[in-house]
Amino acid sequence: MKILILGGSGTISTAIVKLLVELGHEVFILNRGKKKADLPSDVHRIISDCFDQKSLEEALCGMKFDIACHFVAKKLEQLTPAVNVLLNKVSQFVFISSASAYQKPVKSLPITEKTPLENPYWLYSREKIQCEEYLMNLYYKENFPVTIVRPSHTYCERSVPMGIHGKGSTYQSLMRMIEGKSIIIHDNGSSLWAMTDSRDFARAFVGLLGKREAIGQAYHITTDNSISWNEIYNDIAKSLSSVLGREIKVNATYVPSSRIIEEGRAFGYDFEGPLLGDKANSMVFDNSKVKSIVPDFEATISHLEGTMRAVEYVLTHPEYQDLDPDFDAFCDHLTKLK
Repeated sequence: MKILILGGSGTISTAIVKLLVELGHEVFILNRGKKKADLPSDVHRIISDCFDQKSLEEALCGMKFDIACHFVAKKLEQLTPAVNVLLNKVSQFVFISSASAYQKPVKSLPITEKTPLENPYWLYSREKIQCEEYLMNLYYKENFPVTIVRPSHTYCERSVPMGIHGKGSTYQSLMRMIEGKSIIIHDNGSSLWAMTDSRDFARAFVGLLGKREAIGQAYHITTDNSISWNEIYNDIAKSLSSVLGREIKVNATYVPSSRIIEEGRAFGYDFEGPLLGDKANSMVFDNSKVKSIVPDFEATISHLEGTMRAVEYVLTHPEYQDLDPDFDAFCDHLTKLK
């Protein structure tokens, strides 16, 4: 198939692009060309601003695609330019939403696609819901061929996923663990969280492409194996120990989410959405719906295996080693409060 990827260099989309090329599809990546990504050489690159309709019209003039996938729109005004340009030019339009849009606080588990979309704590999630409603309205009124995909916490080798971090990467927290400093874990670390390796996510995502029965539908794609935050940080410590050849332990400082949010404001952080609207809730997902379309999908990469890969990659690639002294100071501040 001829597939247009709006974005293409992010945590989720990079693995998808690689898999699509491996499977023999013709892949076009449209972005501003500012973000580095290790992508196959035979990918067609289009430099354009997908949030600007005029720029898109010029870049895609005379072109049609079987499928377009929008990975970067976070709000409605970022989404509509692509929809306007690609209307009647694609057989399937896949929008990447977010599993954080599901009802908070969580009232019942596991989460299914029938769980209401409602998040009073996080504007990001509410704007994703608004995008979904707009697209589904187009589907019902104009037969726009949309498929909605909701990732939860999906990670790749370029960053080690953690609970809270600064305005950049999680590398500063990784360094705190290496140096034996305290690591801030929200609440008591016992809530459950779904960490999905981007390579697993890609297999389910690609399986939805070109499927007529996926039109007009929404799917989340996650691992079936939710684990506690304590387990998540223990896996990071095990991975660091293996890569560095010396024992690294988790020196945990447990702080209530409400306190992290309150203290964070003085440091310029807004953790209400990421915590109360997401990570402070136990999240367990039922992936039956996506498996009904992609029956061979199973998230087979364990969190430890994926974390080991990420730790080794980050520690050997200086371009992903962004220090964050402000977040380091915030962690020290929280530690002293205990």
